This record gives sequence, structure tokens and C-alpha cells, in this order.
Amino acid sequence: MFSGIIADVGSINQATDRDGGLRLVIETKALDLSDVQIGDSIAVNGVCLTVIEHTVDTFTVEVSRETLNCTEGLETQGAPVNLEKALRLSDRLGGHLVSGHVDGVGEVSEFIDLGESWTLAVRAPQTLAKYIAIKGSITINGVSLTVNRVNGAEELLAGHPNEFTVNLIPHTLTMTNLKNLRAGSRVNLEVDLIARYVERMMQAQI
Repeated sequence: MFSGIIADVGSINQATDRDGGLRLVIETKALDLSDVQIGDSIAVNGVCLTVIEHTVDTFTVEVSRETLNCTEGLETQGAPVNLEKALRLSDRLGGHLVSGHVDGVGEVSEFIDLGESWTLAVRAPQTLAKYIAIKGSITINGVSLTVNRVNGAEELLAGHPNEFTVNLIPHTLTMTNLKNLRAGSRVNLEVDLIARYVERMMQAQI
């Protein structure tokens, strides 16, 4: 499990084909790898991956083709990626509980500078729209964020279904790769685990 609080923006140093998938060597300057062991999990752009090798400032993971097909941002050498080590039970939960299992890929529709903050609007896949609620939690590229607005009936008629917005403060932009987003950018989305369980419980009562 993760919290969605990014520890560093690393970069994909190497991306090598591996039986249809990829072996990635990821470089980090701020993520402390001194306590990382082989088999530990690190979230890379919101995707939980298993460490198979590491040095002082790099770690290596393997990504299957299935994971590459349903996520974004793991195939380009040199690309900046958000990094977070898995939580310890004693850690402070600064964001929300994040599994590192990406639910779908969204598309940025707007990224607007408001002066003191930025508004990021994202179109989510239809299958995820029911899990996204105002003041609820959402993970974008591994970053824990709070939903400010969800498009309603008027926006649906205007041709903007399944769109939600979040507010980004300067600190979030400084500490993550979200500052690189533009309209049309694709992003990894993970919905709130609680919403998933609520749906499951409601289905069980039918």
C-alpha cells in the first residue's frame, strides 16, 4: 500500500525489451534506497512495481505487456516518473490509501493557471465515473488528490462526460511530474478503494 505522497520525481534511465514487456532502470536523486530490498514494492507513476535490483541511486523493475497496455508513462526512456516507496504500518498517512493498481487511463482536458494554484480537468473512462465524487479522493500518476468538481447533466449535454477537476497548489507541482501535463496528456488513474468496496457491498445486497 501507498499514500499518494510523492517522495521524488525520478527518470527512466533505461527501457529494455523483455519478452514483450520492459525492464526499466529508474534513477532517483531523493528517494532513499538504503533500506530497499529485492522484492520490495515501489510505485512508479502510480503503478506498483517490484524491485529486482538496486544501487545507491537506481532500481530495476520488470513491467509486463499487460501492465504497459493499461497504464501510461512507463515506456519512454528519459521520462520523469513519480516515485513512492510502500508504506510501513508505522508511517503517517498523509494522503489516502493507494494500492498502486491503476484502474484506467484518463486524458487531460484543461490545465489552467489561476495564479495561486492550478486547476486540472481530466476525462475519466466511463467505467470509472461512478467511483469519482466531489470531495472524494483520486490518484493521478500516483499523486493523492481531492476531487473539486464532477461534471453533471449540463456538461454531459455539452459533450464533456466523465470529467472531473482537482486543484493543484505550487508545492504539488514542484514535487511531482504533474507540472509537465498539457491538454491531451494521458494520466494513470486509481479511484478510492472505499468506493470500490461500497459498490461491492451494494451488489451483495441485491
